[in-house]
Amino acid sequence: QVQLVESGGGLVQPGGSLRLSCGASGSIFRIDDMDWYRQAPGKQRDLVASITRGGSTSYGDSVRGRFTISRDNAKNTVYLQMNSLKPEDTAVYYCKARITRIRYGPNTPYWGQGTQVTVSS
Repeated sequence: QVQLVESGGGLVQPGGSLRLSCGASGSIFRIDDMDWYRQAPGKQRDLVASITRGGSTSYGDSVRGRFTISRDNAKNTVYLQMNSLKPEDTAVYYCKARITRIRYGPNTPYWGQGTQVTVSS
């Protein structure tokens, strides 16, 4: 059994900051890419940021320069530091991780349950 649990969401004023965390637990041999996605009401789920096991990062155009993704491999945790937040950043934020549970086993994507981020005055 593997679980991803997000935390850190909430209500913040425009221009403010939040830091999201997502920890993986359970039977884990290796975690490769870890991603943050978001989904606003009535819209598709979009990729926000990605980080490889070695620390290489990539960002969506709408968040580049404002958001920073990082990870702690020892803690099986990925973070998303969100600065200069805008109302259009309002969404449910999900983490995803590609996890191998046993040596030579399959690399499988797992999702967290999501955390709400609301940017409003």
